[in-house]
Amino acid sequence: MNQKLNISAIIADLVAANRILAIEKVVDAFGHVSVRHPEYPDCYIIARAISPELVTPEDFMEVAFDGEVPGGDVRKAYLERFIHGAIYEARPDVQSIVHNHSKGLIPYSVTSEKLRPIVHSCATIGAHIPVWDAHTMFGDSNLLISTLEMGRDFARTLGQNNSALMRGHGCTVIGRSIREAVYTAIYLEVNAELQMQASRFSPITFLSDGEIRIISERLANAKPNEGYDRAWEYWCRHAGVEYRTRESVQSGQK
Repeated sequence: MNQKLNISAIIADLVAANRILAIEKVVDAFGHVSVRHPEYPDCYIIARAISPELVTPEDFMEVAFDGEVPGGDVRKAYLERFIHGAIYEARPDVQSIVHNHSKGLIPYSVTSEKLRPIVHSCATIGAHIPVWDAHTMFGDSNLLISTLEMGRDFARTLGQNNSALMRGHGCTVIGRSIREAVYTAIYLEVNAELQMQASRFSPITFLSDGEIRIISERLANAKPNEGYDRAWEYWCRHAGVEYRTRESVQSGQK
């Protein structure tokens, strides 16, 4: 990430991300999206504990990887902020994280059926989507990742993958940008719905590992206004938020 990125530009994209995820029904009253802080190496930016559709620029706060809120900010932070800190700590390549409870994913988190990419636009969800079960390490709980220990255990399950499910809970996806993380979160839900429909006509032909790699690389290396940018512009219009080009965000234009 360009260290000169203007914080206000990043926050504008985070507001858009929250609104987009809400209008696309990936999040509801619950769920959150964050971005690695461009200036402080052990912090990330995330909204205070508020429903995503209600987020405004004034709602964002800095949170340290260990879950502490520096600078005397006394606003309530998300309980599951430890998901974000533990992943940023373990994965230097990750720039943005989305956690949600998409309904279409839950059946794949509680059965032996593996969620795998079924259509080209869903390739970024990854070839392998592990399932984290809180009960394995922590016994009976409310299934929420409410401690750094739980967050780190989940991060180990996620490993180097792009997505991971949480048994009876939801999922978390990563991105090398906010736009990539939002794209993957949306298409993870899309893939779950399509795979459920296709399962009536098995066997299913899933994307090969090579196809997943080629498609993902094409999206990651797309020119401005292609790939993630094109999807982002479309979703911004849907969500009623201002579309900002990638160049304007990178230059810090307000």
